[in-house]
Amino acid sequence: MLDLRSILVFSEDPKKLSDFYKKVFQKDPDWVMEGYYGFNAGKSFLTFGPHDKVKGKNPNPDRMMYNFETRDVKGEFERIKGLGAQVVADPYQMGENPGEWIATFADPDGNYFQLMTPWEEEIIEK
Repeated sequence: MLDLRSILVFSEDPKKLSDFYKKVFQKDPDWVMEGYYGFNAGKSFLTFGPHDKVKGKNPNPDRMMYNFETRDVKGEFERIKGLGAQVVADPYQMGENPGEWIATFADPDGNYFQLMTPWEEEIIEK
């Protein structure tokens, strides 16, 4: 079985994304090298880097989203909203469990990311 451990997001201005996610993650990047900025995020690594074919904002942000799990979706939503993140969807309940929440933001490049209540093992196995 394959294990997804990292995502590389290209940008015209990866420093701007790094500065934004530094506030989201409440820490400095864990790795910086030659215009690349990487953050340990739980069991994954999220890196922002330069690419000469990437210009401006993401023209199709619905294509891919990355999810950040938190048991306090509403609280983290308010904190990240206060950082100036663009709100795409206010917190709403997902599924049939009243304790499962999701909210969606856009970062400075227009990439979508979500806050989600952690999935329990029995949900993933179904």
